[in-house]
Amino acid sequence: MITADKNMTASQQQLVADWQTLLRTFIKPENEATKTILLKYMEPILFGLHSFLNKHVGITEEVSIKDLAEQYKNSRINPYPEKKLADVITDLIENIAPYAVNIASPYFIGHMTSAIPFFMVHLKTITAALNQNVVKLETSKVVSVVEKQVLAKIHRLIFQKDDAFYDEHIQNPDTTLGCFTDGGTLANTTALWVARNAAMPPTDGFQGIEAEGLMAAYRRYGIDRGVILVSRLGHYSLSKACGLLGIGNQNLIPVDVDSRNKLNIKELKQAIRTIENEKGRNKIIAVIGIAGTTETGNIDPLDQIADICAEKGIHYHIDAAWGGPTLMSEKYGCLLKGIEKADSVTIDGHKQFYMPMTCGMVYFKDPHKMDYIAYHARYVNRPGSVDLGIRSLSGSREANSLILDSTLKIMGSKGFELLIDHGIETAKAFAKEIKKRPLFQLISPPELNILTYRICPLYIQEKFLTASQQERHEINETLNYINQHIQRCQREAGHSFVSRTTLHLKRLFNRDIVVFRCVLMNPMTDTKILNDILDEQEEIFNHYFKDILSARSY
Repeated sequence: MITADKNMTASQQQLVADWQTLLRTFIKPENEATKTILLKYMEPILFGLHSFLNKHVGITEEVSIKDLAEQYKNSRINPYPEKKLADVITDLIENIAPYAVNIASPYFIGHMTSAIPFFMVHLKTITAALNQNVVKLETSKVVSVVEKQVLAKIHRLIFQKDDAFYDEHIQNPDTTLGCFTDGGTLANTTALWVARNAAMPPTDGFQGIEAEGLMAAYRRYGIDRGVILVSRLGHYSLSKACGLLGIGNQNLIPVDVDSRNKLNIKELKQAIRTIENEKGRNKIIAVIGIAGTTETGNIDPLDQIADICAEKGIHYHIDAAWGGPTLMSEKYGCLLKGIEKADSVTIDGHKQFYMPMTCGMVYFKDPHKMDYIAYHARYVNRPGSVDLGIRSLSGSREANSLILDSTLKIMGSKGFELLIDHGIETAKAFAKEIKKRPLFQLISPPELNILTYRICPLYIQEKFLTASQQERHEINETLNYINQHIQRCQREAGHSFVSRTTLHLKRLFNRDIVVFRCVLMNPMTDTKILNDILDEQEEIFNHYFKDILSARSY
């Protein structure tokens, strides 16, 4: 028997959950007061998004997660309604939003999540209202048709096939140019899933790895282990994928990078030779190139990797979750030369296509390649149907393709080109500003729109060159401590945000160093704002940490 919570107030207990009330709540606002509250908050969100965010959301409000968590320890679902819709909306705006993160602020330059154009809220709202499920034609109809068109547009951006190719495949129910996923992790997983199955396909007396499993496939093909090679700066989603696919994340082989944080081709060739010559029987399932590393934004030598994979007959996947949209820039698209030679490519819509969370995509050069992961059911995705869920890791999913399709129409490739160029050129300008200041050391110059730097005074940089190994270690540990705490202090102050990471750089005496990491994709971020951020870091250093270096006679 359901009884009222004794802790509920009298006004809360007056709220009921009868059929008539439920129907009213399901169909429309409860009353005019609720409608007024909705208009009060939704109108500025719909028509003044960035002003609304700057007013109601802090960058990183100075409240500890521990203190916030104390307010959210009730694990009971009340049997009766606790609040009216108007009160819930008010609570979201006044009590949740201030302690969220204002990623739309031009002072938020720390992660690959940034401001979205205001119209994205409208597109997301309409998509949510339509609530189409593109797993199946019966729950999406024209939306599935639109999705295939959008997939063809991005496929063409990547692989540059001719008109005849797209005329044949754009709406062909028997072929697939790619699919939408919830993000880059599932996109990468899908690509490696296909690569794994293609490496050990059905053959006489064997139904394929997908049907019989990894051990049976290894026995059939005389394999002791399958491996995948990637730069050691590869995204951690690749480790997840190897774990999920039974390959084992220890069989994701990291390949060293050169001084520009790009996969070292010489090291790749050596790694392949070593794997081929090892005792036991190894199978290289895939080699992965990166077009925009997460930490430093660098692009691997895509063209050269393609040639190696073609020679060896290895599936070539490119993780372009970050850098893929750079292809729309006439000036910088050439940085991704060779991407058209890949067998599969990941791109994230919620990164440099500036879409809301969450949207990932994976594309295949061969329109039949995804047949290796086709699944059917009697009630959905039946054989011979045009359901998009046949070849997809995701089941039910929303129509992100509508948002991307609409955005491409609103922005055009030239609009995205302006955003891409602004980010890259702002990063270059920021690098120049960092070099001007003797307190800072630029660690990884930007190739795209990501760079890293650290607090390391010029006189410390000079001392490092002549210091002993022990002195270098001590200096580096001190610098790591300072940079870690400056980043934390700046974050907690709540005026701006720069992320941090730890890089292992051989050129800096083979040390792990803590660095500030900046991602410059907000079109409102300019050099004045970036100098404000450097000023704040200098101020924090001078106030809290300058004496540490002085006391240690560095």
